[in-house]
Amino acid sequence: MKINTMLGTLAGKSSHFVLSKLGRGSTLPGKLALKFDNDILNTLARDYEVVVITGTNGKTLTTALTVGILKEAFGEVVTNPSGANMISGITTTFLTAKKGKSGKNIAVLEIDEASLSRICDYIKPSLFVFTNIFRDQMDRYGEIYTTYQMILDAAQKVPTATVLLNGDSPLFNSVTLKNPVQYYGFDTEKGEPKLAHYNTEGILCPKCQHILKYKLNTYANLGDYICEHCGFRRPELDYKLTQLTSLRHNSSDFVIDGQSYHINIGGLYNIYNALAAVSVAQFFEVEPTTIKTGFDKSRAVFGRQETFKIGDKECTLVLIKNPVGATQALEMIKLAPYPFSLSVLLNANYADGIDTSWIWDADFEQVLNMDIPHMIAGGVRHSEIARRLRVTGYNAEQISEVADLSQVFEKIKNQETQHAYILATYTAMLEFRELLASHQVVRKEMN
Repeated sequence: MKINTMLGTLAGKSSHFVLSKLGRGSTLPGKLALKFDNDILNTLARDYEVVVITGTNGKTLTTALTVGILKEAFGEVVTNPSGANMISGITTTFLTAKKGKSGKNIAVLEIDEASLSRICDYIKPSLFVFTNIFRDQMDRYGEIYTTYQMILDAAQKVPTATVLLNGDSPLFNSVTLKNPVQYYGFDTEKGEPKLAHYNTEGILCPKCQHILKYKLNTYANLGDYICEHCGFRRPELDYKLTQLTSLRHNSSDFVIDGQSYHINIGGLYNIYNALAAVSVAQFFEVEPTTIKTGFDKSRAVFGRQETFKIGDKECTLVLIKNPVGATQALEMIKLAPYPFSLSVLLNANYADGIDTSWIWDADFEQVLNMDIPHMIAGGVRHSEIARRLRVTGYNAEQISEVADLSQVFEKIKNQETQHAYILATYTAMLEFRELLASHQVVRKEMN
């Protein structure tokens, strides 16, 4: 091992030890290690079979579900559970990794789309998982085609790696890859081809630019699509969800490749995450009984339908960051069988994307079909989200606008309604979790 690699490893592990004793998590160990050796990740990840999960929405939960299954099958699995998904965070993950006892060293990593190509200069995954590409953080990622090119560039660096794609996304069928490819998707009841909702992005045929139609449209631009002009259509699926048995606000039941499964997480969009996790498990030839055990032990993680109590109020925290994700979160909470308050926390820091105009494309009008006696608009851009909520037609007198998240906490604690949903953008979610951790409501996450 090179001297700079040894020094980088020592600096990274030492800083992690000190930080963990202080009860703090950080990407600092990775940053320090990289200062000593730019190539240190290559050395740290050398003995691992690596699964990379990337895409706009669903990375963190897909990673958590996949890790839960593979732990049941193989024991210790290296992962980055709190979403530190850029190169310093990935380096920290490997610096602090514990080797498994099964002899099979597996790493399942959530990696940011814009960082993936650079990280693949140092690690060589055996499997890429592409969840979806939606318009997100336009100032950072650009249009969906630009984002897709970012992850294609990464896959092309490892042509031997299998790429497991969401077959229901037309974008993922638009380019022929040199890599081996497999597809997963929904194969439930279909009808005559119809147009998607008029406000849906990514519905132009990538071959001839005519508008796609859908025999099955699950949400957004996902489903069993076809171009009636040139014949472009969804590829054959290797892993199929054939039945959606039940869909609730906090759990779901479904059938994949003839096996029934249950997850303790609600929402149609999260069934795609579970389908991706099952597909990875089948790729590794994991038995259905082991998959089910992994799912039984799974819970929502780190702001993704994370549940806790503020006082005696039952609360659920849900990350939102773009129009599709916010709309699907609203679809999910609409399934709740009780009244609840709704807080929407909007920040516009770099990690959120500084352009907040996306809130006008999210279907907040759904609140009119829910039993919500009170709403709270919070975060750095509280006035903007308050305006968006008023425009829905919801009674403006029932909307509280507060800048300080501690006030959001107190309002929820003292509300009459027994239940509360909090939708928050990324940095607002982190700040609110810090506040919750200071009140010992949730466990403080450490990277």
